[in-house]
Amino acid sequence: MAAEKLRDLSQPMDVSLLDATVAAFYGTGSKEEWHYADFSEKHYLVRLKRTVLGTHLSNFFLLLWQRAAADHILRDLQNNPDMWLQVVHILSSTQSLNTKFFALQVLEGVIKYRWNALPVEQRDGMKNYISDVIVKLSSDEISFRRERLYVNKLNIILVQILKHEWPARWTSFIPDLVAAAKTSETICENCMTILKLLSEEVFDFSRGEMTQQKIKELKQSLNRAELIRATLATLHAFLSWIPLGYIFQSPLVCTILFLLVAYWMREQMLMCYTLEKLLNFFTAPAYRNLTLQCLTEIAALSFGDFYNAQYVNMYSIFMVQLQNILPSHTNFLEAYANGTSEEQAHIRVLESSQENKNLLLVGLEYLINISYVDDTEVFKVCLDYWNSLVSELFEAHHNLDSPAGNMMGFQTPMLSGVAEGLGSQIMQRRQLFAAPMSKLRQLMICRMAKPEEVLIVEDENGNIVRETMKDNDVLVQYKIMRETLIYLANLDHEDTEKQMLRKLSKQLNGEDWTWNNLNTLCWAIGSISGSMGEEQENRFLVMVIRDLLNLCEITKGKDNKAVIASNIMYVVGQYPRFLRAHWKFLKTVVNKLFEFMHETHPGVQDMACDTFLKIVQKCKRKFVLVQVGENEPFVSELLTTLPATIADLEPHQIHSFYESVGNMIQAESDPDKRTEYLQRLMELPNQKWAEIIGQAHQSVDFLKDPDVIRAVLNILQTNTCVANSLGTYFLTQITLIFLDMLNVYRMYSELISTSIAQGGPYASKTSIVKLLRSVKRETLKLIETFLDKAEDQQHIGKQFVPPMMDPVLGDYARNLPDARESEVLSLFATIVNKYKGAMLEDVPKIFEAVFQCTLEMITKNFEDYPEHRLKFFSLLRAIATHCFPALIRLSSEQLKLVIDSIIWAFRHTERNIAETGLNLLLEMLKNFQAPEFCNQFYRTYFLTIEQEIFAVLTDTFHKPGFKLHVLVLQNLFCLVESGMLTEPLWDAATVPYPYPNNGMFIREYTIKLLSTSFPNMIATEVTQFVNGLFESRADLSSFKNHIRDFLVQSKEFSAQDNKDLYAEEAAAQRERERERMLSIPGLIAPNEIQDEMVDS
Repeated sequence: MAAEKLRDLSQPMDVSLLDATVAAFYGTGSKEEWHYADFSEKHYLVRLKRTVLGTHLSNFFLLLWQRAAADHILRDLQNNPDMWLQVVHILSSTQSLNTKFFALQVLEGVIKYRWNALPVEQRDGMKNYISDVIVKLSSDEISFRRERLYVNKLNIILVQILKHEWPARWTSFIPDLVAAAKTSETICENCMTILKLLSEEVFDFSRGEMTQQKIKELKQSLNRAELIRATLATLHAFLSWIPLGYIFQSPLVCTILFLLVAYWMREQMLMCYTLEKLLNFFTAPAYRNLTLQCLTEIAALSFGDFYNAQYVNMYSIFMVQLQNILPSHTNFLEAYANGTSEEQAHIRVLESSQENKNLLLVGLEYLINISYVDDTEVFKVCLDYWNSLVSELFEAHHNLDSPAGNMMGFQTPMLSGVAEGLGSQIMQRRQLFAAPMSKLRQLMICRMAKPEEVLIVEDENGNIVRETMKDNDVLVQYKIMRETLIYLANLDHEDTEKQMLRKLSKQLNGEDWTWNNLNTLCWAIGSISGSMGEEQENRFLVMVIRDLLNLCEITKGKDNKAVIASNIMYVVGQYPRFLRAHWKFLKTVVNKLFEFMHETHPGVQDMACDTFLKIVQKCKRKFVLVQVGENEPFVSELLTTLPATIADLEPHQIHSFYESVGNMIQAESDPDKRTEYLQRLMELPNQKWAEIIGQAHQSVDFLKDPDVIRAVLNILQTNTCVANSLGTYFLTQITLIFLDMLNVYRMYSELISTSIAQGGPYASKTSIVKLLRSVKRETLKLIETFLDKAEDQQHIGKQFVPPMMDPVLGDYARNLPDARESEVLSLFATIVNKYKGAMLEDVPKIFEAVFQCTLEMITKNFEDYPEHRLKFFSLLRAIATHCFPALIRLSSEQLKLVIDSIIWAFRHTERNIAETGLNLLLEMLKNFQAPEFCNQFYRTYFLTIEQEIFAVLTDTFHKPGFKLHVLVLQNLFCLVESGMLTEPLWDAATVPYPYPNNGMFIREYTIKLLSTSFPNMIATEVTQFVNGLFESRADLSSFKNHIRDFLVQSKEFSAQDNKDLYAEEAAAQRERERERMLSIPGLIAPNEIQDEMVDS
């Protein structure tokens, strides 16, 4: 057969047959070509075509089968370790581009993963062959243009080789490339492409990530402009890493480009003796974009003070040329709209300097004008620059005022003089930037992005609607703009306040009234919350809220009022400190929110309920105190009018409202008043509950009515929201409904089981079964919420846990798999975590009810019952942490089942499940290190655990678990060297000779394990890695870095995004950044600070 002939690599491959197979895979082969391949299964399809199917349909199925068969053969060839030896023969014999690409793909895999394991002769032979083919194809312009895709792929292959060979084993690479570049224009162009790829691949890879291959295909015929473009692109790639002296102290373009560009450019290159000459390219539209990229790269370098003069000179020349190209009085919005694509693309980045102030201010004026251009990408680039600039300006001012700025309080005449000098310089700099920063504040206010809390938006038809989907790009932009405006506000509070109030007055008098103008203004006002001093903030907010409320009163039109309402709610929600200090404003705002709760415009009610909850959480004490001029606390007044207040709200909005009032009640310190308020709050749902239970006592069938089921669900959800806010204080309410709730739970569970038993698995998808299960889940959620939020009081556990054993646990065990609720597992995990050792005697009952039956559900595959998986392992972890003696009492078969389930968990590709399994494993390993269990446990499971951990550690799908993998391995290697294991880990029956100790045995075992798993690595590399594990085991940081290096060295992770390997460091960096942000007023919004605000 043809397939077997292709698979036989003991002789030169039949390239024509390979061409036909590749053509069949891509669907480009002719009937004759496929007939040449002559796969036997084809005859069956021909007969099928004649007897059963129509001509067109049979041809379609034949094509599908051909492609599948070809795919199978090509995969077999790719996976054959000897296939790469046929690559030279294939490339030399075929004319098919697809076949060439297939051969190069095979070769690329060998270079990536097996190159260092190949003999030197084979490496040198392949290196020379690829180089010769590239030179041959690129030496002639016709072949170079015709075979451009092929040459590009060969360039990539060469760069992959260079990553292994250069500079250590191919020291002459650069001289060889320069010599080749001088022989031909097309070779020169291709040499620059290779250098550009090399810069991207090699130098960026040192940062821990592999950049994507960016190959620029030149479509036009070779001309001077095209070659200069390629030259500038190469220069841009080099600028980020070459020594600064090459940029500032040498003929920059000459040094690099003279060696690379064809001889016919030599005259122009001789003119290029300074960095300034690079600026000459900026005046030519064809080179402007790439030149600006190069200048931007240079401007972004950190080069200290040594090159300041050259830098100022470069900036000065650039600004003069920019003013010639684009005068400062240009209307930027029109110029951008009418410009070519290239002209639009280059308006991206401008840089600044403390020198040459006039030009600096002109440059900032340009950038402010550019920032008004109605193009999102242009604005993003400008915004990044503004954020960087104002951050640097603020940090200098902030550091001078901080305690560290005066040397931790030690004042000497000399230090005082230095501080005064620095302060004078900073103030001069602030004055220099005062005018541009004022214009920048106006820009930020005019273009402020929409925050997440705002739910009301204008659609494409100009209608005000409720937002249905969050725009993540807008949220990211808001975050950057908010940070920028916070810095600007801290630099000059007075100017910020004046600009905002001036724009607000124009809204009020109608001079500048539009939805967008009001929106951006209010979003900006809300975004600077916390940045002002309290006194200034109070004065500012009094005027803002007063004007917004007046605007709401005088403005007509439903849409207009909806826009104003959303902005009022957003602003007041951002200033809890102001509201706490001004009771009358707080009461007015809350009553206004109650008005908005009756407004049926989409989104207004949702936003009113969300804002009410946010305000109550930060000001709750204010609502339970009798304020000056009031006869009773606000909460009492609210409870009296509660039915009317919530009359127009949807169920989910009512739940949010009840949670808000629950927060108020939680702040009441008098137990009697608190109980009274809770009874009044729950009066409506309790009346409905009593009515339903009374009807059910007369006829159980009453509970089967869908409307009744929905009513029960709604009551339970209301209780859950109140329990979430009240915690322990919810005890009286849940006691009232608890037993009836369990009876309803049991009845609905029986109905579900009966429906599924009679209707099969599809019955679980019916609406009535879904509704019944929602009631069961909400019951479990209510109990879990209460027990979790309640203070750690043993009597609460004794009161509520025993009655649940049969109705909840027993029901779980008896039910069909499709009727089991995963919330049962999370409920008992919460109970074990809450009451810890007190649950020890109940653990066997929990195991008996959930362990075996749940494992049978979740171990059939990795997809079914996803919620049960995570919650099951969370329950196991809770038991292992707090009730470990219960695990000791398990039989060896049951313990093995537990360990197997843990291994199965951390094999899972779902991150949460894998991490839960790894954390559980760590708990088990630590607990089993007690002397009475250590030898027996680790003799049974040490090697299995090590092997499984290395399997997931080296699997790229499990990178997020890297930190925990390292901790497990460190635990194992530390244990084996500690001497705690007094019995051998090896099996004397299978190991021919005894080892001196367990450490030596594990070294050898690990070396064999990894050598088998990574045949591409040589034995010395594996041995060095394993020895390093033992040597660095005591230092977690060194141990972790050693494993990281191995993963990259093994090539399993070399072409991947490896940020998960550095997740721990990234988390530490985020924590440091948060600490920095907390030190800057307003940078973290008051609503995001999780502290107990004093609101009494």
